[in-house]
Amino acid sequence: MNPVTVERSWPRWALAAGLFVVTLLLFWRAVGHEFVNYDDPDYVTANPHVQAGLSAAGVRWALQSGEASNWHPLTWISHQIDASLFGKRAAGHHATSVVIHALNAVLAFLALRQLTGALWTSALFAALFAWHPLRVESVAWVAERKDVLSGFFWFATLWAYGIYAARRQRGERGARTRWPYAIALLACALGLIAKPMLVTLPCVLLLLDFWPLRRWVPAANPAGLPRESVSRLVVEKLPFFALAIASSVVTYHVQKDGGAVSVALSVPLRLENALVAVVSYLGKFIWPVDLAVLYPHPGEWPGRVVIWSGIIVVSATVLAVGLHRRRPWLTVGWLWFLGTLVPVIGLVQVGLQSMADRYTYLPMLGVQIALLWTVREWAATPGARRAWGAAAVALLGAAALRTHDQIGVWKNSFTLFDHAIAVTSRNYLAHDNRGLWLFNAGRVDEAMADYRRSLAINPDYLNAHNNLGYAFAQTGRPAEAIPEYRAALKSNPAHLEVRNNLANALSDLGQLPEAMEHYEFVLARRPDHVNALNGSAVALAMQNRLPEARTRLERSLQLAPDNVSALNNLGNVCAMLGQREDAIRHYRRAAALNPAEAHALVLAGSLLNELQRFAEAVEVLQTALQRAPAQPEAHAQLGLACARLGRRDDAVRAWQTALQLKPDHPNVRAWLAALPAK
Repeated sequence: MNPVTVERSWPRWALAAGLFVVTLLLFWRAVGHEFVNYDDPDYVTANPHVQAGLSAAGVRWALQSGEASNWHPLTWISHQIDASLFGKRAAGHHATSVVIHALNAVLAFLALRQLTGALWTSALFAALFAWHPLRVESVAWVAERKDVLSGFFWFATLWAYGIYAARRQRGERGARTRWPYAIALLACALGLIAKPMLVTLPCVLLLLDFWPLRRWVPAANPAGLPRESVSRLVVEKLPFFALAIASSVVTYHVQKDGGAVSVALSVPLRLENALVAVVSYLGKFIWPVDLAVLYPHPGEWPGRVVIWSGIIVVSATVLAVGLHRRRPWLTVGWLWFLGTLVPVIGLVQVGLQSMADRYTYLPMLGVQIALLWTVREWAATPGARRAWGAAAVALLGAAALRTHDQIGVWKNSFTLFDHAIAVTSRNYLAHDNRGLWLFNAGRVDEAMADYRRSLAINPDYLNAHNNLGYAFAQTGRPAEAIPEYRAALKSNPAHLEVRNNLANALSDLGQLPEAMEHYEFVLARRPDHVNALNGSAVALAMQNRLPEARTRLERSLQLAPDNVSALNNLGNVCAMLGQREDAIRHYRRAAALNPAEAHALVLAGSLLNELQRFAEAVEVLQTALQRAPAQPEAHAQLGLACARLGRRDDAVRAWQTALQLKPDHPNVRAWLAALPAK
């Protein structure tokens, strides 16, 4: 290699390596965090297609699935790969997102360096992008893998396109330009199937043609670069536009079919929120405090807020466009910001939020371009460069410290939603999700109080009704659960999880015909719904339709082999069918998967006694009693096994304990009476 080339290239790669390492270290704190209960179950922990790991069947599902109201097969495949590698260990999933984000810092630097030729400004651009607190949501939230993954291909597209444009400007043609163009197009396609946020990328490429590439300029070209017609540049982008249009159409239909597109807000209200959100995003960029996982949509903003937001947005747009000749980076940066926000600004309302930190992952790059290249212009003298350099170091240091603190907010669902409640108002989603964490932690009364607070803010909130109903059902009050489930279904009659929960409650109350109606509703739309297969099998067994029940449970376990509930239920059905060996095997598997499971071992021990395998029964029942000592049936069956083995004293002790726990046990007194005297 030419020594001059080495001298010129080593700072670039040293900066790239530094960006990667520092970004990795800054965000590594997230690797120790848990999954959260907001979207992570849909994307990873409770998704059987993801938990099954990477396979040909999994890839086919990813390509066809509109689950989570999105079509992003590459994102699903990335989660499947992680599931294959790490299972449900959150650390591995977090580490993947952190590594991709660190790579994005490198690609952001290389892309801007290629496009602008500015080494240090590009490095500052990449560092500010990677270390800003607004990035935390996209990186620390496993379900937002689509942000960092699509971002990777966004920057790859820009880098390859910059190489392509530079070669065309040098007059090169043929394979020298075809290959980088093809790579840019491929990266764009991959980015779109990771997240459709990249639909605005063709427009950004046209902006970059204006500046910094200057492939078309409205005035004289002082650099003497070859100019190309606007029409030719547009034609050049047609394949990119075709990909973007196809992605937009698919995404809209998938989100609409999935019930994610809201029609509750009128077009004027959505436009008002868009104006307010633009200004709010700028505010969060400048002063990134009180960041929350969800900013509830107020429904209608105060008129003065809308007016001032409109004035700011219009004024900034007029100023940026008016300076397109003298400071084209302002025009490009501002239009980049506004344009890339269009898919997520709420003009088509998706979800409950008025804005979201994750939506800034790519749009805020435009603001950075406008800001940093203006500073670059101001820092024209060595003294000014030193002053601005010191300011940049201080800015990045402050951003990194704030980012480190914000990562801590994402430790678990409780810290995340407790923080959201503290920094936002009337956040019914945060109350509901904090309640869900409390319920899973065994703090049922606190959880139900949070659900009720959520419903006090939004009486029609489906999730809070569903979670409150589930809390009633799990505490043995299915009759109180049913009204909550029915209230939830008023908001969305086709909601499959609520239907399944309602069916479970009806089944618990013995209302089997209606329960089966709801199970069949769910399974007609999602034949692979594990819980509906499991619950409907129980209802079928209660109607003595045992072969059908067994078939559904076996299908459920094909989808989720480690489902302890389904294993126990299959054991019960096999026992009812007289297939005792199979039943024992399923009970033992359930107990092996769940160290707290004791009842399955009691059932297995009882069946072993029936098979006269008394020594095995003693071993299994003793294990059950180690896990849960206060089980009268376990002591009763243990006594029976000991009696059959001639261990009279052990049998008497076990039966006496059983009677202490359950004085009216139907069999123990008879067994004691029949026991031969010493």
